[in-house]
Amino acid sequence: MHPPLEKSPALTALSGIRHGFFGRQGGVSDGDFASLNASRAVGDDAGNVVENVHRAVMALKGGPIEVALTRQVHGTHVHVVDDTFDLANRPEADAMVTVRTGIALGILTADCVPVLLADARTGVVGAAHAGWKGAVGEILARTVEAMVALGARHEDITAAIGPAISVENYEIGEEMAQTISDRHPHAAGFIVTDGWPRPHFDVPGLVRHQALALGLAAVETTGGCTYAHPELYFSHRYATHTEIRTGRQIALIARA
Repeated sequence: MHPPLEKSPALTALSGIRHGFFGRQGGVSDGDFASLNASRAVGDDAGNVVENVHRAVMALKGGPIEVALTRQVHGTHVHVVDDTFDLANRPEADAMVTVRTGIALGILTADCVPVLLADARTGVVGAAHAGWKGAVGEILARTVEAMVALGARHEDITAAIGPAISVENYEIGEEMAQTISDRHPHAAGFIVTDGWPRPHFDVPGLVRHQALALGLAAVETTGGCTYAHPELYFSHRYATHTEIRTGRQIALIARA
């Protein structure tokens, strides 16, 4: 059986696009990494990770295609996956775009916001990893710019925002809140102070706001809070609070 996945209805409606947001269920890893861990960098067995990613790819029901992954560094660089892309040597980047068929773009998360994008007219696809640094650095806008450079148009792009940590569970320090307000005033409105003793940061809300401001064809949110549902998702913050290790879930998009 294929691992469970969550899908955006708007992306699903696009012809020739396959995608999915996967959680932690349906894989072969065990212990803290049970069971669909997609990261080799957290201490899991490499063979287990290969099998888990393969299972996720096959769940897209487009055949056994390759997966392009990057070394995510919480930055804003967007990498163009062309015919020269080396699957064995992952470049440092937190977003990818491509016009290639037969390859899936993969984003790994464990609280950060995964965003999958597709242009219905040209088939250009994109995938972005937005932690708080990427979000305030407007990585989503940079990803859309890179898609436009490949022939896409804002008004033809559909964006799906996947499972991430919710504002209720993302407490930040006063110093961090002040830094964001000072250096990134456009994000200050997503720092919430009412109702909690310390500030909270609504990163998914910020990313959604940015997507809507870009004038895209559609913006959807899929999935729940990664912290609140440890049985469904990997969560770095939940693992830190419970003193365990954690894996990473994968989000995939491919042009058929």
